Amino acid sequence: MAKKPDTPLPPYFNLDPEAAAGKLGPLVDTARFAKAAALAGRGRDDLAKRGYSPDGQKRLRKFSTWEICRYLIPVQAAHLRRVLNKHPELPQGEGSAGSRWFTLEEVLKLRDHFAEEGVSTKEYRPYRPQNLNAKTVAVANFKGGVGKTSTAAHLAMSAALDGYKVLVVDLDSQGSMTSIMGGDVPDEWSTVFPLLARDYAEHLQAENKIRAAAGDSELPLDETLTEALQVSLRDVVQKTHWPNIDLIGAQLNLYWAEFQIPVWRMGLRNWPLWDALTGALEKGGALDDYDIILLDTPPALGYLTINALAAADILMVPLGASFLEFDSTGRFFDMLYSTFASIEDGENAGRRRAGLPEMKFEWDVVRALITRFDASQQADLANVIQAYFGDFMNAHRQDYTALVGQAGESVSGIYEADYRNFNRETYTRGREVFDRTYAEFKELLIGAWWRDAQMAEAEGDMGGFAAKPQEEAE
Repeated sequence: MAKKPDTPLPPYFNLDPEAAAGKLGPLVDTARFAKAAALAGRGRDDLAKRGYSPDGQKRLRKFSTWEICRYLIPVQAAHLRRVLNKHPELPQGEGSAGSRWFTLEEVLKLRDHFAEEGVSTKEYRPYRPQNLNAKTVAVANFKGGVGKTSTAAHLAMSAALDGYKVLVVDLDSQGSMTSIMGGDVPDEWSTVFPLLARDYAEHLQAENKIRAAAGDSELPLDETLTEALQVSLRDVVQKTHWPNIDLIGAQLNLYWAEFQIPVWRMGLRNWPLWDALTGALEKGGALDDYDIILLDTPPALGYLTINALAAADILMVPLGASFLEFDSTGRFFDMLYSTFASIEDGENAGRRRAGLPEMKFEWDVVRALITRFDASQQADLANVIQAYFGDFMNAHRQDYTALVGQAGESVSGIYEADYRNFNRETYTRGREVFDRTYAEFKELLIGAWWRDAQMAEAEGDMGGFAAKPQEEAE
């Protein structure tokens, strides 16, 4: 009888220490990290350029008549062609009469025309009440890899296609959103850092006036704070390849803010560090210049994220349908409670002593959103998450599709992908994933605006103006 071969041992048995040591290579010093970073930087640039034009600039593709009529403007293709023939002053696009391609700038001009001349029952421009501020939206969760940047980017792009003017603020020093938007951020002075520094410097100046009046010595303004006082929000805003999306970008040095902010707070204990970004957006005119301000946050509940959450009207919390992400998100909500309740308690104790009204953090709406969803494997757990989070949950779950994966490989959003590179079904299904997410988000957005408009009208702040679609109000 033949002897059976010995059962192979697992690979972690019978390892030779000398042979293992031979695979270690030389000892690693700090310079080796610099080399790894440089190599990764070159690779990152190579990969990023897959979504760029040959001259190294990122440009938005054009949109076909089919896309415009299906997704962007509620008009039949035949009627659009008749309107273009009747109005030669309108953008005519490129290509033959049956297959024309338009830039997004041209699409926005066509929207304006139909808003003035089209059917009154159709919405050619998106809803936005007059005399109300932009809505600020934070996309946050302190667990990484849950789809924060992807969700924020596609909400920004969806809103831009819908006709809104959007400011995207990248608060993550990894700069992924900045890469998607094609931003150029040479150093921290092109990020939100100088805006936060300016807010502290202005509070320091106010404190020094009080000290001077009392005969006390003034607190010094160092070179960084003095320079920050010369920087405005518009100085750090840059245009993107989307005509109605602007960007405040991020880069690695932005992380220094996480160390600097608590140092400033120690120097001036009455500085409300959580309000620095809110103040920068208000004083810089962003709430008037834009319809939506989207804040992409780092995967941590640090000072930058706290600023984003304090500035936000709407909070979107992406998570995957897994136990670990559900557990982490629950802890994130617990941290939000303890952090902001602690700020309220500390501030209100002083306000009560001074006879001032108490402060309270409030958000229009908070929604958790399941991303990268696989219905064949995650439906049961997703239903459990939905049951426990209840009215904090979005109804729609973002499926992971081939279109989403391929767009990510080219550092682009799905709306930047040319549908001719996919079969029509793949494109339609992939786009629908984010179209439905945006539809649910937009319902939250316009509902919050409408509620604000009703409250303002009741208080007499809008001169009797009730919230109306933008095309009627203008």
